[in-house]
Amino acid sequence: MTHLALAVGQADAGAEPTGGITGWATDLMERLGAIGAGAAIALENIFPPLPSEVILPLAGFTAARGDMSLVAALIWTTVGSVVGALALYLIGALIGRDRIRRLVARMPLVKLEDLDRTEAWFARHGGKAVFFGRFIPLFRSFISVPAGVERMSMPAFLIYTAAGSAIWNTVFVLAGYQLGDNWHLVEEYVGAYSKVVVGLGGLAVVVFLIVRIVKGRGKDGGQPPGAHRRARGSQREHVG
Repeated sequence: MTHLALAVGQADAGAEPTGGITGWATDLMERLGAIGAGAAIALENIFPPLPSEVILPLAGFTAARGDMSLVAALIWTTVGSVVGALALYLIGALIGRDRIRRLVARMPLVKLEDLDRTEAWFARHGGKAVFFGRFIPLFRSFISVPAGVERMSMPAFLIYTAAGSAIWNTVFVLAGYQLGDNWHLVEEYVGAYSKVVVGLGGLAVVVFLIVRIVKGRGKDGGQPPGAHRRARGSQREHVG
């Protein structure tokens, strides 16, 4: 999706973006300035398919052209990150722990014990997860939801989110500012990093499911279908 947006948005490296996500973000920044950059990043947090590795360097490039202040770009993109994360936090708080537990109880291959371990881990490392999660594609958006479900302290959530977001945003905005017309090179390198992270996440899910299925079969003891029912029927006959 990111590559398609870039291909549509730019005919060459030095051309001004005119279409796709890139053109949309450019138009937003031209209309609203640094506030537009913040709005784009807020939406990126809520809708992860919108790539921050495109929006942030583009904000830096726009600042380099003089269309907005670099400081304003850094401040407003960080504000946008916090606003987007806060929206997801509130969604998690509205869903609540009880609803999550009822949902997990109905899910195949997932146990409430898994959720209990996750909650215990988040209770110990929630702050670190929110902070370092800002540097991981997809995870930086989704981590706000369990923070809301677990009702993580709001001041702590905002501080960790703002700190992590400020670092992430500054790196990419400054990269776009320094690269100028070649700002899009940032996405080419970060895109590879994003693919690796997503691939590892998908692999972890697959491994979890395989292990859970194998353990489930092991508990059955290799008995043929209906064996447990026949055994219970025999026990009732003996009792009778």
